[in-house]
Amino acid sequence: MRGSDEQPNHLFSYVSLEERIPADHPLRPIRLMTNEALRAIAPEFDAVYSDIGRPSIPPEQLLRALLLQVLYTTRSERMLTEQLHYNLLFRWFVGLGIDDAVWDHSVFSKNRDRLLLSDVATSFLQAIRAQAEAAGLLSNEHFTVDGTLLEAWASHKSVRPREGTSPEPPTDDDPHNPSVNFRGERRRNATHRSMVPMCAGQNRRGVIDGSSRR
Repeated sequence: MRGSDEQPNHLFSYVSLEERIPADHPLRPIRLMTNEALRAIAPEFDAVYSDIGRPSIPPEQLLRALLLQVLYTTRSERMLTEQLHYNLLFRWFVGLGIDDAVWDHSVFSKNRDRLLLSDVATSFLQAIRAQAEAAGLLSNEHFTVDGTLLEAWASHKSVRPREGTSPEPPTDDDPHNPSVNFRGERRRNATHRSMVPMCAGQNRRGVIDGSSRR
C-alpha cells in the first residue's frame, strides 16, 4: 500500500532533543568535555559580566556555537545562526530548546571583545587541553605536517607570465596596486601564474598556480 505524502504541521513534539541525537554521535563526548570546561571557568564569566541589568545570552552558549562553527567549517556567523534555527543537532549541542529563540548574528561581534580580551576564550581552550592531557590523549612527540597546494581564483593584477614565456607586464610606481594592461592577452596555466603568497598550505614556490578569472 502506498504511503501518503501529506505533510502534517504538528503543534507539539513528544520526542526530546536528547532522544533525537544518536547515542554514538561524535558530538556527545565533545559536548561532555565542553560542559566540563565551561563549568571550570564559570567564575571568569562572573568577572566580565555585570551584576545588574538585563540578563545576557549565556556565554556558554556562544562558546558552544563558535565551537560548532569550527567543527563544521561554517563559513560565517550569519550562516551559523541560520543553522541554529532549524538544525536540531546544533540546538542540542548549544543548549537551546526546540522553541527557544535564536539570537542575531551580530551578538557574536558584540561579545567577541568581552570573551577574547578578557582571556575567557583562552581559559576555555586551556581547560579543554587539561582534560585531554589528563586522559593521556596528548604526546610530546614531534611531528611535521607537509603543506598542500590550494587552488584559488586569482586577481588579474597578481597574474604574471612564467619564466621564459614573455616579459613582465608594464606597471607603474605603485607596488600594491599597479596599473596592468591585460586586455586582449591570452592567459593559461601553462604560461601564467599568480604571485600572491599563500597564507596556509603554501607550496615550495610560495605561489598559487592558476589563471585569472575572465
